Amino acid sequence: MKNLYINSRFYMALLAVGSLYVLAFFFSVLLWFAHILLILCLILLAVDIFLLFGKKSALLARRTLPEKLSNGDQNEILVSVKNNYPIPISVRIIDEIPFQFQKRDFLLSRQMKSGEDVVFQYPLVPKARGTYHFGKLNVFVRSQLLFISRRFIFQEGESLPCYPSFIHLRKYELMALQNEFMMGGLKKIRKLGHTMEFEQIKDYVSGDDIRTINWKATAKRNQLMVNQFQDEKSQRIFLIIDKGRTMQMPFRGLSLLDYSVNAVMALSHIILKKSDRAGLMTFSKQTENKVAADNRSGQLRKISEALYHIQTDFFESDFSRLYQDVRFTVGQRSLILLFTNFETLDAVTRQMKYLRGIAKNHLLVVVFFRNSELHDLIQANPENMKEVYDQIIAEKLEFEKKLIIQELRKYGIHSIYTLPENLNIEVINKYLEVKARGLL
Repeated sequence: MKNLYINSRFYMALLAVGSLYVLAFFFSVLLWFAHILLILCLILLAVDIFLLFGKKSALLARRTLPEKLSNGDQNEILVSVKNNYPIPISVRIIDEIPFQFQKRDFLLSRQMKSGEDVVFQYPLVPKARGTYHFGKLNVFVRSQLLFISRRFIFQEGESLPCYPSFIHLRKYELMALQNEFMMGGLKKIRKLGHTMEFEQIKDYVSGDDIRTINWKATAKRNQLMVNQFQDEKSQRIFLIIDKGRTMQMPFRGLSLLDYSVNAVMALSHIILKKSDRAGLMTFSKQTENKVAADNRSGQLRKISEALYHIQTDFFESDFSRLYQDVRFTVGQRSLILLFTNFETLDAVTRQMKYLRGIAKNHLLVVVFFRNSELHDLIQANPENMKEVYDQIIAEKLEFEKKLIIQELRKYGIHSIYTLPENLNIEVINKYLEVKARGLL
């Protein structure tokens, strides 16, 4: 009877019986009432045990898990319960959810009629990638007597991987196709210049770019000839994630590293839908998790697996090693989005020579983060002198971030400075802008 649990109602009944026995010392007439009440309690206990334990498969329950969890998103978990008792019951469900959620008060309860089938639903929002282990699915059943509970145990020891955010990929795809993002959308910009994919040689006409004159063909034909180019249909986009110390900072439960991982997942999906080639690289002391730029079938799965297996000790990042690896592994001119975080202008200055080296051969976009708490502090109305000082310091730090943007722009390096929660939309908008303007 290890699955039998005595409820508080039975103890209250015993307390009432004990009180009557105490009173019977002073009023002997109450002794028979105490005997009768004790016998009645024992009979009801026996009836309750018979009702709940008289049937072997009296209750069926099943926890339905998704194939994998989506990091930072709301994942729905389903629990279906079937009442095979011939009587109405009340059920309480205690699911042993993974320890990462630190939820100690989990409880689902409901009254169920005989033969009724009920589906419970509850959300889980993971904040870190990895494996999540579910324990026992405990279902406690009580009859209308409420003297005891019977515990049923189902599905012990299930595990579920948590991958970078994938639930909203379809939503971002529709937004990208319609150019209707919540940040105001992307203004259509006339394309300027040309890409480097050669199409043909043609006669020069007024208005052609003189920089495209083919002098060898001109000498042979004795008239001006120009090279004609067409839009490159499959451009290379490399997404590089900094795994260093500055990416450990958490915002709303999610680290900057995981915000970047989720953004790379969303942007990779859009890049592949646009028929461009998406590649991945991470770095700290050395470059790891490399995925060559490609747009073949299964590329998104490769990127997803690489993002899932990212491990780091948050050491200081080595930008010199990154520059060397980019120089030797990324041969053709590409769009490189570097997800990192610079807090001070001095930090940017120390790494500027490496950033300039990368930007010399590629279109470099540095993605770094606005501190959400500083942003809220600047927007607040100070009520005392301490809050005034705090706001002044926050504005100084915010101004230094603007100096970082200007410093990067001075060397032809693009930047995205955004709140972590807006990162997905901002990087997709930037990619679409680069495509629309033909910058690559």
